[in-house]
Amino acid sequence: MLNVWKCMNCTATFGWLLAAPLAAGLFAQAQQDTAKPEATVEKPIQVQVQVVVAPVSVIDRNGDHVDGLGPEQFHLFDNGKEQNIHVDVAFPPISIAIAVQANDRVESVLPQINKIGAMIEPIVIGDQGEASVLAFDSRIRLMQDFTSDSAKITEALKRIHPGSSQNRMIDAVEEAVRELSSRPKNRRRVVLLVSETRDKSSEARLRETLIAAQLANVSVYTVDISRMVTTVMAKQDPGYIDNRPPAMTPMPSGVPQTPNTVMQTTGSLGSSAEFVPLMVEVFKDAKAIFKQNPSEVFTRGTGGEQFGFMRQRGLEEAIERLGSELHSQYMISYVPNNKDEGGFHTIEVEVAGRRDVKVRTRPGYWLGAL
Repeated sequence: MLNVWKCMNCTATFGWLLAAPLAAGLFAQAQQDTAKPEATVEKPIQVQVQVVVAPVSVIDRNGDHVDGLGPEQFHLFDNGKEQNIHVDVAFPPISIAIAVQANDRVESVLPQINKIGAMIEPIVIGDQGEASVLAFDSRIRLMQDFTSDSAKITEALKRIHPGSSQNRMIDAVEEAVRELSSRPKNRRRVVLLVSETRDKSSEARLRETLIAAQLANVSVYTVDISRMVTTVMAKQDPGYIDNRPPAMTPMPSGVPQTPNTVMQTTGSLGSSAEFVPLMVEVFKDAKAIFKQNPSEVFTRGTGGEQFGFMRQRGLEEAIERLGSELHSQYMISYVPNNKDEGGFHTIEVEVAGRRDVKVRTRPGYWLGAL
């Protein structure tokens, strides 16, 4: 049975996503820390998810977003079981936190980033939207708090200058999520991360930051700064020594993929189902797999997308594509009918009568004591 819910305030329920599982995990940890030596085995912790929200993008064969689909065309499966879903056809206002890498490695690229402020209001946030601006290197600097004034957003981006050699990307995402958590729940919450794909010197942990983003119903989108450009133009830096085995190193551009390449293993160019095993490893706190590319974890884990650029026009096109994505998504929410199944729940969405489209959403969520 399919119910259609048209409501501007339906996003108020988004904050429930994974709230119970996280609270249960923290409670379990506290119990372990304070338990007496003679304590017996604790009772199982009951965990429930109130509402799960899945932002859905539908892409045709030309790479364009498909608009105008009816709510009755969507079918969502949670761990393979079809759910009774609500499709929000109203477009909620956007709150977006823009986090920009501002260390010495991106000194040659920052002049391009400084120019994108004028595009944010008309293309991305719209008439009722708002944006904040963060800059990060060894520090996290708030350049502009949330505002709907496009002039202030533009000026804040112009004031970003290169700093130290550090790159606290995960810390910046954590701070952006914290700021977005204070915004009204009826708003669409988005992080736009403009940086290289690797982190250097963050104190926050990837797992906890990803869970916080999911708790706050935040979608993370990244505009990846080309490491080729920064490597050529940046000052000499010994950098990070890559100790990964060859099997974990992506194939060079233009080289055909094989079943053993990292691209196919991580699902970068594949479906959400291929990404699920590695998402499970993230929730289990396995660190090695994603140490070099937290950007992919944030985007795929929250239903966002990765864009890239090398020149000014490429950056502008990435912003245009982001605006198109945000204004073309379908928001689906549901209360799982299989809450007795613990562990990682996969999410798959199908569009009836449209085999010519590709559907993208978050790969799933964790249900159970972490």
